[in-house]
Amino acid sequence: MLERFEVHGVHTTVDENIKKYAMKKIGRLDRYLSKHQQQSAHCEVILKENKAKDKKQCTCEVNLHLPKETINIKETTLNMYAAIDIAETKLKLQLKKYKDIHASGKLHRRLVARFRRQTA
Repeated sequence: MLERFEVHGVHTTVDENIKKYAMKKIGRLDRYLSKHQQQSAHCEVILKENKAKDKKQCTCEVNLHLPKETINIKETTLNMYAAIDIAETKLKLQLKKYKDIHASGKLHRRLVARFRRQTA
């Protein structure tokens, strides 16, 4: 789980069920980060609710502050739980891209060296 994790509500009250659900879904995405990145990561989840005349709109906005980058995800649906689920999927893809860009090349060099030893 991410150490610094905040859930805020705008125009809505965030009950314990939604807070636990958001922490469970988005908080476990730390497995895509290295230990150093996990320690310095800070996540803010902002839940908004807009009630129009005919339907209500629920928005989940996730701001994940990482070393060297900040990832922002925003999703709007009719249900708060669905918005959290879709935001989690988008965040997972962005974290995979972040890991590919900022990962060190040590693992790649080690694998290439092992492959060369086996073929020689």
